Amino acid sequence: QVQLVESGGGLVQAGGSLRLSCAASGRAFSIYNMAWFRQAPGKEREFVATISRNGGITTYADSVKGRFTISRDNAKSTLYLQMNSLKPEDTAVYYCAAGGSGWSRNDYATWGQGTQVTVSS
Repeated sequence: QVQLVESGGGLVQAGGSLRLSCAASGRAFSIYNMAWFRQAPGKEREFVATISRNGGITTYADSVKGRFTISRDNAKSTLYLQMNSLKPEDTAVYYCAAGGSGWSRNDYATWGQGTQVTVSS
């Protein structure tokens, strides 16, 4: 099984950018479809983006489309989320997940511990 560790979160002003990373260890990273989810206080965990094993197919939630970019480097066993034009409503704990193929959190068996992103207005 793969283990996941997120990093790169922090405090940023609205309109700013952050890049999150998710480092994988254990089983071969390249065999997994990967995804980012987020959870704001008092809300359910929601889908942000997913990427196929070779990075050729990406899917985004409407709320982040055009602002966020998911990518991966299989040689480095690392998943990324580039977040631009951040808004206060993007404030949440961001999680990477492995093993699923869609937008439902129930599809993913393995999760990281999360990294906090806070966007100030």
